[in-house]
Amino acid sequence: MWTTLDSPIGELRVVERDGALTAIEFSPFRDAAGGRPIGDREDDHPVLAEAVRQLQAYFAGELTDFDLPLAPVGSDFQQRVWAELQRIGYGRTASYGEVARRLGHTGAASRAVGTANGRNPIPVVIPCHRVIGADGTLTGYAGGMARKQTLLQLEQGALF
Repeated sequence: MWTTLDSPIGELRVVERDGALTAIEFSPFRDAAGGRPIGDREDDHPVLAEAVRQLQAYFAGELTDFDLPLAPVGSDFQQRVWAELQRIGYGRTASYGEVARRLGHTGAASRAVGTANGRNPIPVVIPCHRVIGADGTLTGYAGGMARKQTLLQLEQGALF
């Protein structure tokens, strides 16, 4: 099941399966989420309604930590990276190399971290936007650099 919401980074499609969030997609949406069945639109589904409520509070600057059931689909390494991303606090950033080191790898694993980061199916809630280049610059973001900058500005109140 799925629903949508308007946000400062454009319309988002929030997808639920078996009582947990499986995806947040940026517009323009792909048909059937890139071939994955997402079911029917159901704005009143409890998990989806709570996700929308928390996302709206986040975008309003009233929520810094999400409390939602998550079920992102990915490899063991991706799951570990996504779990580590959730440890990067609101308004904070970490480099790809730092995330790799926190996972017990050398900084050389930063490319693998970047790949996993780019495949994060639940952006915003799993804060892949908080990962930046080693020199502090904004680097790639699956939703586009403008969205990444908006999210970081929202959290940090700083201009990049």
